[in-house]
Amino acid sequence: MNKLGVLSLLMVIASIISFLIIRGPNANLLMAIIVLGTLSLFGIIFAVLSKKWLSGILGVLLNGGVLIFVYLIVLARGIAG
Repeated sequence: MNKLGVLSLLMVIASIISFLIIRGPNANLLMAIIVLGTLSLFGIIFAVLSKKWLSGILGVLLNGGVLIFVYLIVLARGIAG
């Protein structure tokens, strides 16, 4: 793995840590959407730019999972009001 591949995986770890900090009953969902979405998009960009198969596939899958989770948060925010 090169630097960009490791940076892509660090974006996943940063997303998980930021989710654990932001969560709660009075969580600001808009801030969670912006932070997690931004970290996930940067992680996908770093994974594609790494040009290594392992770090590229792993980075896109993990960051894509975070992006799907962000989409579910967007849906929850829309349903809640």
